[in-house]
Amino acid sequence: MKRWRSVLLPLLAAFALVLTACAGGATPEATKEAAPEATEPAPPATEAPEPTEPAPLEPIKIGELHDMTATFTPWGVQVRDGMALAAKEINEAGGVNGRMIEIILMDSENDADIGVDRFERLVEEGVVAVGGILSSGVGAPVAPVAEQMQMPVFFIKSGTEVALTRDSRYTFRTCLVAAPMTAGPILQYAQEQGFTKVGAIVADYPWGQAFKSAMENTFEGSGIDYTIEVAPVPPSTDFTPFVRAMADFGAELIVATGHPPGTSAIVTLSADLWDVPVTSAWNPPTYGVGGLQDLAIGRYTDFSCADYFSDSYADLARRYLAFSDNEFMSDDAVAGYGIVTMIAEAVGAVGDDPEDIAEYLHANSFELPGYAHTLSWTEWGEIAESRPIFTMINEGPAPEGLNEAGDWWFTLLTHSDPLEPYVPEQ
Repeated sequence: MKRWRSVLLPLLAAFALVLTACAGGATPEATKEAAPEATEPAPPATEAPEPTEPAPLEPIKIGELHDMTATFTPWGVQVRDGMALAAKEINEAGGVNGRMIEIILMDSENDADIGVDRFERLVEEGVVAVGGILSSGVGAPVAPVAEQMQMPVFFIKSGTEVALTRDSRYTFRTCLVAAPMTAGPILQYAQEQGFTKVGAIVADYPWGQAFKSAMENTFEGSGIDYTIEVAPVPPSTDFTPFVRAMADFGAELIVATGHPPGTSAIVTLSADLWDVPVTSAWNPPTYGVGGLQDLAIGRYTDFSCADYFSDSYADLARRYLAFSDNEFMSDDAVAGYGIVTMIAEAVGAVGDDPEDIAEYLHANSFELPGYAHTLSWTEWGEIAESRPIFTMINEGPAPEGLNEAGDWWFTLLTHSDPLEPYVPEQ
């Protein structure tokens, strides 16, 4: 363009001189060359964004609170592995609407103040419910806190009746019933066997005291004579005078259900001092039988919310023993498994608001694997349809894959009639 302009300009100048001469000095109007329009630079090319993965869903947090370092550790390790197995199986199946189960375990150390503090910490962690409480000494103070905080809490072996009131809505028993209900199956068995004298040894703490009252209320007027001895809690306890008192009384059955930590010592002494069956305290069988060995055979009896003779128990127990280091699946583990199962079902149905979960639990009944009865509740959280089994340890073999703890298995003594739910006084 510049080259053509350099040629044209001299020609135009000469032509202008000619016109000027012809026009007699007229001045031409100036002309302007149009400026080119400004253009914006083209934007740089951009790469398409890489696809992003969806954010992971928040886990469903379930609190677990029980003894792991003190008296009730043998119960605690069973609960722990039962809850863990349920969470594992649910998660491997895809979780609850895609959300994984996360168990948060805290040790109550069998201490009331520590139990309450760690329950509150679990709530702060964002759990939707808390399961696993074993001792009455922890259950009694935790229950009112759970009600106040509107947080569902599941008891497994905390049987004190003071834990529940008629206004309780967030506290649920899952295995052991309230203490006033526990003597009923003992009376039923004693009557079936035609016993005339029954003796009991109970512990000097809330569960033992509650069981003592239950024995008195249940056996009074039954036609069976009974006596009750109150013994301290181990390790310093010498049970010899208490077992000797049973022999002096002539008891045909020694009831140690009110003294969970002392059961093994009582069975051992009874073999020498007074050879009659001894009822245990809803203990893990391996805990009771482990140190007794042959002394347990034909002598050690106990209650359970698990039906050790059912196909559903057998199937669950085989999976449990493949998963756990424990050698037997007690009813504590069965209940722990059931707690996680029920919470997961509730969250899947109504979401993870604790109040909605509690309402769902009250509105439904549950047929849980391994249980001896349907699990449902009264308005205040007592088991509505409890039917524990009563068994005696006898020589094995056990069904294949169900007992790695020794060559023993159970004989069914009786399956309890349905227990009437205890109604709190207030």
